[in-house]
Amino acid sequence: MTIMEPRGKRGDASDGTIGGRLSRFDGKLKITGGATYALEQPVEGLAYAVLVQSRIAAGRITGIDIGKAQGAPGVLMVVTPDVDLGLTVASDWYGNRPDNQPFRPLSREITFNGQAVAAVVAETLEQATEAARLVEISYDAGAAIVDLDDPNAGEAKPLDALSVRWGDAETALAEAAVRVEGQYRTPREYHVAIEPHGLTAKWEGDQLTVWEPSQWTHGMARTYAEWYGLPVENVRIVSPFIGGGFGSKATAYTYGAVATAAARMLGRPVKLAVARSQSFTAFGGRAATRQTIALGADADGKLQSIVQSGVSETATYADFPEQTNAATPLMYAVENFSAKHGLVAVNTVVPGALRAPGKNPSTFGLECAMDELAYATGVDPVELRLRNYAERDPQSGKPWSTRRLREALAQGGEAFGWPRRSFAPRSMRDGRRLIGWGVACGTFPVLRASSEALIRILADGTVDVVSGAIDMGQGTYTILAQTAAEVLGIPVDQVNVHLGDSSLPGATVAGGSMLAGAITGAVHKAASAARDELVQLALNDGASPFRDTGANTLVVAEGRLSIPRDGGLSLSIAELMTALGRDNLEVRRNTLPEGEQGPESHRKAWTTMGSIQGPTAGEYSMYSWCAHFVEVQVDEDFGTVRVARVVSAFDCGRIYNPKLAESQWRGGIIMGIGQALLEEGIVDRRNGRVMNNNLGDYLVATNADIPPIEVISVGIPDAHASVLGGKGVGEVGIVGVAPAIANAVFHATGKRVRDLPITLEKLL
Repeated sequence: MTIMEPRGKRGDASDGTIGGRLSRFDGKLKITGGATYALEQPVEGLAYAVLVQSRIAAGRITGIDIGKAQGAPGVLMVVTPDVDLGLTVASDWYGNRPDNQPFRPLSREITFNGQAVAAVVAETLEQATEAARLVEISYDAGAAIVDLDDPNAGEAKPLDALSVRWGDAETALAEAAVRVEGQYRTPREYHVAIEPHGLTAKWEGDQLTVWEPSQWTHGMARTYAEWYGLPVENVRIVSPFIGGGFGSKATAYTYGAVATAAARMLGRPVKLAVARSQSFTAFGGRAATRQTIALGADADGKLQSIVQSGVSETATYADFPEQTNAATPLMYAVENFSAKHGLVAVNTVVPGALRAPGKNPSTFGLECAMDELAYATGVDPVELRLRNYAERDPQSGKPWSTRRLREALAQGGEAFGWPRRSFAPRSMRDGRRLIGWGVACGTFPVLRASSEALIRILADGTVDVVSGAIDMGQGTYTILAQTAAEVLGIPVDQVNVHLGDSSLPGATVAGGSMLAGAITGAVHKAASAARDELVQLALNDGASPFRDTGANTLVVAEGRLSIPRDGGLSLSIAELMTALGRDNLEVRRNTLPEGEQGPESHRKAWTTMGSIQGPTAGEYSMYSWCAHFVEVQVDEDFGTVRVARVVSAFDCGRIYNPKLAESQWRGGIIMGIGQALLEEGIVDRRNGRVMNNNLGDYLVATNADIPPIEVISVGIPDAHASVLGGKGVGEVGIVGVAPAIANAVFHATGKRVRDLPITLEKLL
């Protein structure tokens, strides 16, 4: 359990409530080295495991010679596909589980290059690393399908459940006065979190403790428990701090099964850290996508039809859709619509969720197409979006809970200076640099989940906030302290927050931008109940100094309970607790409906996604929104592109902590810049190997690539979206950045680049 101790005054009382611009409580710990990450936990008697990966993309292992590895110094064991680890397949994210199906994390059947096929465990990391090189594997290689463009890829598998249509889109498109059509592509992308993936596993009888960076301690505990046939209470996931996840640390992976099994077989703790090069195939990044979008409009740019068809790559052994039509049905009013998505199986690790999955590539295609329509009709790109503004959800027909996209376009455009933009491409320049201004919009759904929190008021007047929720940098520690401080009327520096442990009260996944809304609701509910109980004790307990005052109500503010009249009795919380003779007052609450308070409902809520409500569950359609304005400078001689400045406006409802929300928005924008100009997984077409599996060759944005970024909040509290009125913040920031940059590049150069990243050779 992690305890954030008070470390001096963090701000005045007004700063300490919801809406205050507090710095992250964990920030000082991280920059001074005081934060202990999962793989840094001191565990005695460690052995070290290193993965051995396949060198072919398809086929079968015909032989494994472990003789040299077993004889190497310090080697304790070699785990191969021939070793039965005694595991059973676990449930998926939604709680669906096949009956008694064995789970073999290592297999002789090869489905992608880089697949884990063995592991070596030794006394030291160096010994395990060297011995892993001595494992000799022979293969019968088969024909591999390496990417979407492979001639042997075959037809895409349609996903009928993801198809959306209304009206007669094809006829309306054919009859439209203006038509634009293009194919838009995004490549493989990877999470490349600075903190490595991995874990330390320790068994004590049938009790398993796993120190592992986790975006969902309860969900991962459930997976490990099901692998081993244990009660979920027997597994403890400890993850106090996380050095980046972006969707990649929300589930247990093959390497976790291998490490925990090795620890059980050896009877001693085992640490397995995934090497940087291995992280490109030990789990999946964003899948490559390809989509065709056709827009039909009248001469004034009013949409009459959208026809979209897209595919994403997936693994040959499991499906994961990077849905290219996730945002297409939501953005604009149109009477005729058709969108479908399919999967192309290739020899890759199954893709995974990477910041704003689906919504990101979907918006890239649509927002680039809208820019093309703007030029086909001669209508300013912002004006075109306003002419096609959707007053209600076009897909569900439901009213928006809140949608301040007009305000985002207006305020973002004003701050950027959009009215000064000339319309024609190549019409703005600074010497030999071509200047381009582009705009694009984005969205992300409000996903509503339940969570649980414990509030403990201590004898000294301080308060503990306790939950198994996690903080991977988005500010959970801080906003929960602010929530409790506001409800209990105490300075925020009297609140300690305990997070990141599956043995603590249940919490949903930190993914889908849903955690903040869920866990602040739970803390608000528990803190309100604790405040009410404290007041009732003060009024009714025989030992309370308030008992004989005749007061029937008390004010709780600034760490004190007071009779609401001048000169009335006033005691600090600590003084009252002393008078009552109490060491603590403890209240535990969750946000589940009253009819779902049994153990099974709790298990489902904390350890699966089966109870999560989508954006249209209920009477309203709930989404976060954004508008990005981007200036690029393109060197006329060399074709190099630099983003010169960004202004983005967001509707994310009530902002719990503007400083932290702005940081999240900027982080998404920075990742969007990397996506637009730098990031691309490159696969060797001969053998399916990821060629740039390192941070020297897989390029991400650095400080030198990032311009001034101005972010603006235009949101208002949305009571339908969450208890405190906030909507998702963490993922919407990346949605729309890449098309805004692509549109700016077109404005600068007159050349339309429809496949990412936008590199020099595509502009020559």
